[in-house]
Amino acid sequence: MRLTGLRSYLSYEWFGVSAPFDPACRLVTSPFFSPLSLGALRLLFAIYSLVTTITQTPDLAWPNKRSDPEPCDWSCYPSIFSYFTDLSYIGLVAYFWASSIQTIVFVLRGQKAYPLQKWPRILQLLHILLYTTITIFPIIVTVVFWALLASSSTFSTQYSVWSNVSQHAMNSGFTLFEILLTNAGPSPWSHITPCLVLFACYLGVAYITHATQGFYSYDFLDPSVQHGLLAVYIIGMGVGYCILFTIVKGICTLRCRLVSPHGLNPSEQVQSEALDEWEHIDVEQPKESTGSEA
Repeated sequence: MRLTGLRSYLSYEWFGVSAPFDPACRLVTSPFFSPLSLGALRLLFAIYSLVTTITQTPDLAWPNKRSDPEPCDWSCYPSIFSYFTDLSYIGLVAYFWASSIQTIVFVLRGQKAYPLQKWPRILQLLHILLYTTITIFPIIVTVVFWALLASSSTFSTQYSVWSNVSQHAMNSGFTLFEILLTNAGPSPWSHITPCLVLFACYLGVAYITHATQGFYSYDFLDPSVQHGLLAVYIIGMGVGYCILFTIVKGICTLRCRLVSPHGLNPSEQVQSEALDEWEHIDVEQPKESTGSEA
């Protein structure tokens, strides 16, 4: 019986992948825009974020333009995968390309269905997990950058102004667009743990970068400088993530109840029922035998 309860926790339904998947087409609609307008806006964000990402890595985009004629190994290329800012921004790029294509195809099919609804459930799960990350991580990037990392060089040149506004301010604007102006969400509570694990895995990336390239991507992760404060920063970011997840989920829930024509996602009911089943597994007792059953 315990195994049955555990399976309910590990099911696709528990992680928000209903069957059939998204029957109300919430992921490709908005209470404020037509599907065509939503698809166009998402495509615009996808193009802008992709161009921004490419311009942040000119040596990766055009390696032959390097002025240094000497051979170069990977250590001399820009460390785009060493920074949480860049990794979370790549997540935005991936999400907006995926969601814009799904929305546009939904329009072309007469607003009846979109491809993801028929794709394997693992891809459906990955898509909604990606949605969860892009509604949380960019906000963390924005808060940490302007609170801890911004300096006088942030607006020193026109390029740095555009770059920092694009990656550390507009990223949260893109996130708020999905939170406030679409029918997607809220993410189920079951997403809080895998996304927190993914967030924590970045610490490994940061220290691998130091071991292989000799620098810390963020100064507050340097134990020789921060000492005991390092643990405070790490724990604080973990707690901040959980608080932010709760706030975003609450906002999406409120938006669904106020303006979404379909209300809450049916997967929310699935999780509630699974919890009840788990709580009552051990309460069941075997029936006592009676004379009529002898």
